[in-house]
Amino acid sequence: MSKIYKDPLFWIFLGCICYPFLPYVGNFTSLGTELLLWFIFTLSFNLCLGQTGLPSFGHGAFYGMGTYAAAIVFLRLSASGSFVLPILGGIAVGAVAAAFLGWLIREKRGVYFAMMTVAFTQVCFGICFRWDEVTGGEAGLSGISRLDFLGIPMRDPVTFYYFCFAVFVVCAIVIRAISRSCFGLSLQSVRQNYIRSQYLGYNVGVYKFAVYTLSGAFAGLSGALYCLLTQSAFADILDWTKSGDVVMATLLGGGTVSFYGPIVGSLIFIICKNLLSSLWDHWLFIYGLSFVVILSLFPTGIMGMFRKKAKKKD
Repeated sequence: MSKIYKDPLFWIFLGCICYPFLPYVGNFTSLGTELLLWFIFTLSFNLCLGQTGLPSFGHGAFYGMGTYAAAIVFLRLSASGSFVLPILGGIAVGAVAAAFLGWLIREKRGVYFAMMTVAFTQVCFGICFRWDEVTGGEAGLSGISRLDFLGIPMRDPVTFYYFCFAVFVVCAIVIRAISRSCFGLSLQSVRQNYIRSQYLGYNVGVYKFAVYTLSGAFAGLSGALYCLLTQSAFADILDWTKSGDVVMATLLGGGTVSFYGPIVGSLIFIICKNLLSSLWDHWLFIYGLSFVVILSLFPTGIMGMFRKKAKKKD
């Protein structure tokens, strides 16, 4: 039990369980659900950036494609009105899109890798914005509803929150297990020294392709759940700014040095986006300023700052 209490994930899960009962913020159930989905999204992105050193600056494509896939499956393919089928569709499309792009750019590095991911995101945005027959074009897709799951009414916001919480628990445990596995340690070697990993016999291209596909599947899952949360899908979710948001949140939290960095960064971003924006229209100024100041003083982010202080105490 002492090991469980010392595990940061235990306290993160406990905080998420108690969220609907917290004063003031607990009434905003949709805000808590969006936060859980961002936890999954940023953790999936950090498999690429923090774990493998891949600057996937167009990662929002998989999130957005998961959203559209869930909407299209629900409206046009799910004749039986399944709750699970749109989610599975989002996972599948996210994984396939990531696999396609990952195979094309598996040998690219640095700025070339980053720019190709951004270009892919903008291509997806253009398609969804203009393909009226399938994606609804500028008007997007609406009319999605949350159906019952195993007799449980998902229309209730609190019930859907706890469903997303259960998904987050599974994803967090799986992603952390991946990062600590032999496969995850191999990915870290690719991040630390690309050339040396090749000399050691690792097929670096295959490792990059595999982790990119995994990351896309988790991002597609979070996007599919976001579709069910908002009960719609619009092209702006595929804009490059969505990818920029996940990069900034991960770096601010310290995802390059800690598994928990993306969770911290997501918390700060969602608070700024939803709470500060209600107080001041120029909330991005505060968020951007905090990003610049923190990374100027602590290049490894907030979790890097805490890790540095813990080392000094030891």
